[in-house]
Amino acid sequence: MKFTGFQSIILFSVFLLLLSCSKKDSNPFQNISGEYPVLKHALENKDKYHVQILYTQIDRHEDNSPVFRQFSYGLDDEKYFYPASTVKLPIAVLALEWLESQDVRGLSKESMMVVDSVRASQISAFIDSTSFSLMPSVGHYIKKILLVSDNDAYNRLYELLGQDYINERMKEIGLANTVINHRLSLPMSAEENRHFNPIRFLDFEGELILDLPARETSNVYANKVKPAIGKAYYNSGELVNEPMDFTFKNKYALSDFHGTVMRLVFPGNFEDTERFRISEESRKFLLKYMSMLPGESDYPSYELPEYYDSYSKFFKFGRDKNPIPGQFRIFNKTGMAYGHLLDGAYFVDFENGVEFFVSAVIYVNENETLNDNQYEYDEVAFPFYEELGEYLYQLERNRVKVRKPVFDSIRMDYP
Repeated sequence: MKFTGFQSIILFSVFLLLLSCSKKDSNPFQNISGEYPVLKHALENKDKYHVQILYTQIDRHEDNSPVFRQFSYGLDDEKYFYPASTVKLPIAVLALEWLESQDVRGLSKESMMVVDSVRASQISAFIDSTSFSLMPSVGHYIKKILLVSDNDAYNRLYELLGQDYINERMKEIGLANTVINHRLSLPMSAEENRHFNPIRFLDFEGELILDLPARETSNVYANKVKPAIGKAYYNSGELVNEPMDFTFKNKYALSDFHGTVMRLVFPGNFEDTERFRISEESRKFLLKYMSMLPGESDYPSYELPEYYDSYSKFFKFGRDKNPIPGQFRIFNKTGMAYGHLLDGAYFVDFENGVEFFVSAVIYVNENETLNDNQYEYDEVAFPFYEELGEYLYQLERNRVKVRKPVFDSIRMDYP
């Protein structure tokens, strides 16, 4: 009997379902063995550590197109956690989307981006010593964000886009559990964060391409549930004995984070209205720097010992200072702040045909005091990511697959 392409897809999906149902324990996060003690401990105490995990298995059709099967642990998009630097990923994507939507001759991610200031709280940026041209640009800021999670680079793109564009676009593409409303590592009020610097784009001869005046929004993007974390916190060196208010802090639910990475790797698996409006060139640019190691970059340049391979690659490698073997590539973004440690990744082993998506958050703050720099990152959080990554990697190594993936579309030249 000869099947149509659609029938073949249906049969393949049914086969995968039967295969998964044949397993005695279909949830991979049940009954973790003592071989992974920190992971086991964290999952058994998920309320203490606020653990959330999303894991997506990938199988392939005959044409190499992916089919997904998703598992979760502790997932709750309504439960607030501080997303830290993970919000930089959608900002990087949306900056390229915004550039492409302008349809201004000569405007590109390489154009010089000069940020001015018109308010006392704002900071200007006229040069960038880490750039080959010594001039800042959208492309260079994105490199710094994805390579080492640079805060200033994020702030500049936040000032370019403004809160309205960011939050409206995230909702439009189905990532509705996101609120981005502030710069990072700058002591600004919620009101000041609703003001955005004037920006000029110049060509390499110094001629003006595009001039954006200072802007502001009258919309207030806040967490409606008024989340609070901890029992106490330090503010300007003074201990405040009450939970810290996160009403006007960023929110980026784990499903949205996971969905952002999946949209970048496999945009064809999403409806047109759910995709970022970026060119294939821009998508490949993002994936390249999401997966590049700090030492592989020339401009900006990051050197050992501070910037080791796993500086921002937590799954499987934790804080191991040894080089990551070349067979692995991790397309990801991480975050760390207020006792939260996060990573969202598309994990690949080219040699063994392993691929999967995984995103997670863990909160480690034994004394429930924020801003005291006493968090159990080294004791619990990083070992959690190392063991979770290794556990899922071994699970994938041993998982029966009908066919191995062909990775030609994501192999990158570095730098």
